[in-house]
Amino acid sequence: MSILLQSGPLALFFAFAISHALADFPLQGDYLARTKQRKQAGTLAEWLISLTAHSLIHAGGVWLVSGSVILGATELALHWLIDLGKGEGWYGYVTDQVLHISCKAIYVVLLAKGLIAV
Repeated sequence: MSILLQSGPLALFFAFAISHALADFPLQGDYLARTKQRKQAGTLAEWLISLTAHSLIHAGGVWLVSGSVILGATELALHWLIDLGKGEGWYGYVTDQVLHISCKAIYVVLLAKGLIAV
């Protein structure tokens, strides 16, 4: 939230986008990228744990950037559902990324309008 107060909504969105890029690329790794997809995981437990672990990394980024546990928990659920859809082949990579970045834009609006407490 201090990013919003000090630098404004655009800077907050930029921080969310950076956090997303870090979590989706260097912090994900080959193992999570593969096993977060049900068809690629060896077991149901491996799939659920991998998808949840990846989503938790994203949730942590949102929490750190925003200071909001509520938005962090929201990101956990939304990221999990969006990646579930991509992993099941309901849509592709571009749609997946647009959905994720759209969530970040919504978080900025909610924070900027004071609709989410930190």
